[in-house]
Amino acid sequence: MSENVKDITDANFETEVMKSNVPVLVDFWAEWCPPCRAMGPIVESMATKFGSEAKIVKLNVDDNPSVTQRFGIKGIPTMIVFKGGKEAERLVGATNEGAISRLIEEQLTVAKS
Repeated sequence: MSENVKDITDANFETEVMKSNVPVLVDFWAEWCPPCRAMGPIVESMATKFGSEAKIVKLNVDDNPSVTQRFGIKGIPTMIVFKGGKEAERLVGATNEGAISRLIEEQLTVAKS
């Protein structure tokens, strides 16, 4: 885990995600999931690219069943962008850097308009 991507838990989800004043990309993942591990470098890249404009976090579904169930996570990896305490966009399955970047950029554009 890099200094740019924070691990979050059921305990700090509300504070880190729902009460954030910037859009938050949450990567729902698990250690045993090869596609999740493959997405790791892309998630890191997003954290570097968006810096302070957006927050990038990871939530291990095995260790945090409450948030996982709350948002109906059935398959991983799942990426959800939260904005203003609400789910704004969701991507399920391994994807590319461009798709994730567009998700975040859309929410930043909405925020500026």
